[in-house]
Amino acid sequence: MTHPVVRLLLLLVLVAAVIPVLPVQAQKFGYVDTEFILSKMPEYALAQTELAKLSDTWQREIEAQKKDLDQLYRTYQAEEVVLTEEMKKRRQDEIQRKKQDLEAYQAKQFGYEGQLFKKRVELNKPAQDKIFEAVEKVSKARKLNLMFDRSGDLTILYADPTHDYTEFVLEALGLGSVTRNAPGPKGPVRTVAPPNAPNATKPATAPNASADPAFETDSGTPDPAAAVRAGGRKATRAAKGKVDSPVGTPTPAAGAGEKP
Repeated sequence: MTHPVVRLLLLLVLVAAVIPVLPVQAQKFGYVDTEFILSKMPEYALAQTELAKLSDTWQREIEAQKKDLDQLYRTYQAEEVVLTEEMKKRRQDEIQRKKQDLEAYQAKQFGYEGQLFKKRVELNKPAQDKIFEAVEKVSKARKLNLMFDRSGDLTILYADPTHDYTEFVLEALGLGSVTRNAPGPKGPVRTVAPPNAPNATKPATAPNASADPAFETDSGTPDPAAAVRAGGRKATRAAKGKVDSPVGTPTPAAGAGEKP
């Protein structure tokens, strides 16, 4: 039998696990795409242009130092055979020092928390502050308890578009677009003309004289009345042929039946 103290502890654990879930289910939340919002802000575009210029300037300085270092090393290789050990040592130390200076300058400009990193934070901060203010404004207006950043470190595997408040934030920043959520233009409607129904009002064409009206074709079932009329015409032509045809049953010659 379970000890009463153990059962009490289990009950407290269950209560502690259930109680925080209840308020979360009643909370309203949404998400935005800050990267998309930043791409629509002119001040952010200007900041990226300035960062690109600084990066190009520093990169050219690094390339120049690399070129000088490479030239120094080539000169040493070409003169190594005529140098004394002491001169070799001085040249090698100089090359090593130049290499260390180059690596230090490269880390200073482009390394973690280097000049480029600090400049990016400095130039992007005004645009990011505007986004945070707009997000706070939209969240209060829409009575949202939580607002996530879809482009941040939080991994969202699926998000219902009804919880996307990116466009509302853009409107709060004065960057709303009437065509952002508008349905796309409809393409041309292609229809297939229905086939003509049998016995349509269109006047029927004269049947082929050589075709048998009793033969069923793709145009429909045979017409019994037409078959009867065709049969009557055939019978009439047959009877007429027996009377009028010159090639009929030969008649007996005159006097053929008389005895001599």
